[in-house]
Amino acid sequence: MIRKFSRTLVATVAACLLAFSSMGHARAIDESPSALAMTTDAVLLRPALLATTIVGTAVYLVSLPFSALGGNAGEAGEVLVVGPAKATFVRCLGCTRSGRKQESVSQSDD
Repeated sequence: MIRKFSRTLVATVAACLLAFSSMGHARAIDESPSALAMTTDAVLLRPALLATTIVGTAVYLVSLPFSALGGNAGEAGEVLVVGPAKATFVRCLGCTRSGRKQESVSQSDD
């Protein structure tokens, strides 16, 4: 039981590290999601995307020797791990596209 938990924890930490390393390179988006979209995203979609990231990481690790021999380990990692991780961690709440919400800066005349 502890072995299974530690494997899940390692996979989750690896996925988080991959996702957070891309935050500085995220493109800015301009969307205005509704409260319903934000609630649905927080309650239903983010947990499902986190599960997808964890399963994708497990599949990537199992298939890594084969994809390394085939020469597409980077592409497999992008599709199975990085893509779902970006959708989970680098997307504004309720937005449909991955990326960070653009900060609005206002200047005052002092």
